[in-house]
This record gives sequence, C-alpha cells and structure tokens, in this order.
Amino acid sequence: MKTISEIAALTGVSVRTLQYYDEIGLLHPTALTAAGYRLYDEKALAALQQILFFKELDFPLKEIARIMTDPGFSRQETFQRQKALLTAKRDRLDRLLQLLDRLERGENCMDFEAFDIGGYIQALEDFKQTHHTVIATYWGSEEHFDELIRRCREHGPNIAQNAIRYYGSVENYVTAMREQMDHFSEHMQALDTLQQEGKVEENQRYMLELVADLTRDASDPEVQGIIARIVGLTGDSSISALQATESWQMVIDAYLYNDKLIAAIDKKYGQGASHFIGETAQYYFDHQKTVHGPA
Repeated sequence: MKTISEIAALTGVSVRTLQYYDEIGLLHPTALTAAGYRLYDEKALAALQQILFFKELDFPLKEIARIMTDPGFSRQETFQRQKALLTAKRDRLDRLLQLLDRLERGENCMDFEAFDIGGYIQALEDFKQTHHTVIATYWGSEEHFDELIRRCREHGPNIAQNAIRYYGSVENYVTAMREQMDHFSEHMQALDTLQQEGKVEENQRYMLELVADLTRDASDPEVQGIIARIVGLTGDSSISALQATESWQMVIDAYLYNDKLIAAIDKKYGQGASHFIGETAQYYFDHQKTVHGPA
C-alpha cells in the first residue's frame, strides 16, 4: 500500500487532484488508515494509469468515469484502443511538424491532410459501439449510421477546415463532439419538447423566409436577421442542453455535407438551398459572441 503523498510523488499527480478524483468517484483509495489517510494498492495505481492515458487523449473526466465503470470494461481492449489513438495522435503531430517545416522554408502549401479527422471518426465509431438503441431509434440501423461515417470520411478535409476555423483545432472539435454525443438522447428529447411547444412550425415560417431568395449573400443583414430569429427560438427555452455551439455545428455540417439531407432540402426549397442554409448559419456563428442553440 502507498500513501496519497507517495502516489503523488510517483505519478506527478497532485494530492489535491487525487482527493478530487476520490470525491467525484473516479478513483477511490483502496483503504483508509485509522487516522483517515488514503492508501492505494497496485490495482488502484493501475487504474490511475488508465485515467492518465485517457486524459492525455483529451477525454473529459465524466467520459473517463463512464468508461471505467462500464461492466464490460476490458483492460486489454482499452490498451489496444489507447495505443491506436496515441499512434493516430503521434502521426497527426508528425504531419503538422512536416507542414511547419515546409512553411518555414517558404513553401506555399494548403495541406489539410495534416488536419485529419481521425479522432472524430473514432468518436463516431465509439458512439456506435455504446449506443445501439439510440442508433436504432434515430438512424434506423447501424448500416445507416455506417453511411454517416462514410460521408464524414469522404468530406474529411472540409470538416477539418471548419473544425480549425471555429474550434481552433480538430482536437477541440472532437472533444466538443464527444460531449455532444454523450447528451444525444437529451437533445432529441429536447427537440420533441420544442415540437410540443409549437416552435417547429415557427421555425418553418422563418426557414421559408430564409430560402425565398437563394441568390443573397450569407452576410446580407436581412439574411442574418432571419438566422438570428431561428437561433433565438431556443433562447428563451428551458432546454439548456440545446444551448451549445456543438449542437449547431452538427446541424451545419449536415446541411453542408450530408448528401441525403442536401438532396431532401434542395428538393423541398430549391437547388442549392441546403448549402445556402449551412453557409448563412456558419457565417452567423462566425460573427456572434453569444450562441443560443440549434433550431
């Protein structure tokens, strides 16, 4: 058994952090001394190592806790998964360093391959493995969800550009999307509530105003005013789960890159309508300091 101070010295994790992990149920001590001091055995130390691996991969603590308390948690499978993620992260950093070398030499290159969305694809794959019921309910089948993943791979460079533009990095985007997926069911329930409140019909009226003239520029004040009203539909709602940039980004990505949605929207509103809606919404969030939530 090791004391909390010994664990802190061995791992570089502060005593306060270890105490916090205990408080939130992420890592409990193996035992307590008669005086109430925390003690940790080798099994607890191995669990801490797992936590640190996940943190290195930018997993939020809530997600780490969910993974490690899953009855189906397998250390061997986790090692393999973490190795694959770390390898992908190393390869991405290597490509970024190579790109920087080229830029330092004065080469004019727009190499978005360095900003691949492997982490986002992995997040979707993880979602598929852990949310079978949700996928069956909202996508119809895993085959349909696989089609979504295929389209994301196909449009990887475009998604990466938007991720870097609006989140600062692909890694930040992946973290935001993982958080979004964790609350996917809540968001769908929230949309049902909005429909019951009659806001879907109101949204439809605004949408018809928006697509009335597809030749307008995304920056047109009238266009942006309509988008603002669409976004504002949830501004006075109690549904806080919808009030997140990530929710809107998923909607915007769908308007811009989801072939089936693009075909459906264009058929309903006119050729080019889906891209017009996506581009105007993207412009809105690019020039707003406050984000309200998706329509």
